[in-house]
Amino acid sequence: MCDADALMNIAHTDAGYARLVAVLDALIDQVGEDENHPLASVMEVIGVLIECYEDEHMPEIADL
Repeated sequence: MCDADALMNIAHTDAGYARLVAVLDALIDQVGEDENHPLASVMEVIGVLIECYEDEHMPEIADL
């Protein structure tokens, strides 16, 4: 389900970002809306890592 290497690295490249997104997608499929699921906090951390990458590397639509 999850790529453990992707969980251990902050995304610095588009490939790293894509790996984090794939891991998050897999977690969403497993965890769903269950905030009490043991992996829910991991899902939240990965979401924050993705958001940080997007903030740094992807311009806002309003900025274009």
